[in-house]
Amino acid sequence: MATSKKINRREFIGSAAAGSLALTVVPGRIIGGPGHVAPSDKLNIGYIGCGTQGLAEMASLITNPALQIVSVCDPNKFTTDYVDWSINRVRDSLRKALDDPSWGSGYKGIPGGRDIGQEFVQKYYAKAKKMGTFKGCTSYSDYRELLEKEKDIDAIKIMTPDHLHAAVAIDSMKKGKHVVTHKPIANRIKEFRVTCDVSRQTGLGTHLLAWSIKPGYDLALKWINEGRIGTLKEIHNWSNRPVWPQWQTNPTETVPVPKDFNWDLWLGPVPARPYHPTYTHAVFRGWYDFGGGSIADMGHYSLFPLFLTFGIDKPAKSADAYGTTTCTLDNQVSKGVVNDVAFPLSCMIRFQFPATRIFGQFDLYWYDGGMKPLTPDELVADGKSLGREGMMFVGDKGKILAEFRGENPRLIPESKMAGVSDKMAEVTGPSTNEAWIDAFRNKKQTPGSFLLAGPVTETILLGAVSLRARKRVEYDSVNMTITNVAEANQFLTREYRPGWEL
Repeated sequence: MATSKKINRREFIGSAAAGSLALTVVPGRIIGGPGHVAPSDKLNIGYIGCGTQGLAEMASLITNPALQIVSVCDPNKFTTDYVDWSINRVRDSLRKALDDPSWGSGYKGIPGGRDIGQEFVQKYYAKAKKMGTFKGCTSYSDYRELLEKEKDIDAIKIMTPDHLHAAVAIDSMKKGKHVVTHKPIANRIKEFRVTCDVSRQTGLGTHLLAWSIKPGYDLALKWINEGRIGTLKEIHNWSNRPVWPQWQTNPTETVPVPKDFNWDLWLGPVPARPYHPTYTHAVFRGWYDFGGGSIADMGHYSLFPLFLTFGIDKPAKSADAYGTTTCTLDNQVSKGVVNDVAFPLSCMIRFQFPATRIFGQFDLYWYDGGMKPLTPDELVADGKSLGREGMMFVGDKGKILAEFRGENPRLIPESKMAGVSDKMAEVTGPSTNEAWIDAFRNKKQTPGSFLLAGPVTETILLGAVSLRARKRVEYDSVNMTITNVAEANQFLTREYRPGWEL
């Protein structure tokens, strides 16, 4: 196993060869598979992030014959203290891929880390190639070392916490690698802009995994264009997130760093602070420094395909956010808790949009943590209520109600559906993984390219700016500036640790 060494980020970027930016599919370690794809046509993948979601997605991705995972990376070597939606989700995913129902039966808790990733990759390929053993997957704690040493890698898949996405993507592209990432592309607007600039400069393929084809949006758009709800005025989207513990202050107790966990590498660009488990694994999403909150966690899935279908080609021009508050008792006196470090337990955000090529000005409302719109009268008339998650399109003459990602749209009240066709187009396009694999192999941009994700990414991140500023913020996207609250501009970027500046 490769060991980590400290590499100054500026030195690392400076070492990128100018001529290394073109795709070269010359796999050095690929062994001929059962016959679906020639070895020379496969993508060599470097897989960065071997936590629960990283491993679960690895288990399905590895079965695709068009690629080969040749290296894994995670600052955590191995632990069983991961946080997930169920105790056996990851274990069962790996068992299914390996066709081994006993895999991981000796682990207590939820396993993860680069040792698990490497072990899984090598066991899978040994079984798939009927080789007995397979040693063609390297392992690193520092992704920068992986990029320096693994010359045959064609693409990087990023499954790290949010605060590392931009740094890993930028460094990977400057080393000539295509990039596919979990959402968000970055958790600061400035970082996203720099990432997109590098994507344009290099011409490399990029893909945001939240991209998908959602025919419900096409049907809703058809009804709106037919005038069935009049002029579009509002879009409402609500989620049951967060589904993780949410804190309001930084922890104060001292906790030892777990064995074989490189806390310094996990922090990446974030200034040094003491380790604490309430920052890591799935709970990182709730912290301003490390995550993007519920809207970044789930809003990309619902809003990215919506923006593409509805032609929303500019970010919101303003955001007005409200979050839950709480108090504590101090010597028998109730005092408000000032939360400057984490997203609130629940929030509502109103985004205002300029006119688009399809619609005039409209508002988009986001809700999480149990918040959602008041039940519309049209639904009350049908004796129904809003679900725990959903989406609603509001016009000046009616409403369309759908599921969270626009699925199964319906005019409400139900009587308005009389004589209206609700037949949706069949989903004939690629899955999100098929989309980026095919595009990278053919040296094309993907339908989920970073270059298409600017409006949704900047809108989502603008919500966090308003929450942190505790004010309505007006955004000049051309100049990347908050125009009405000068101090809110600090939230467009972050304080960087020396050596990690963009």
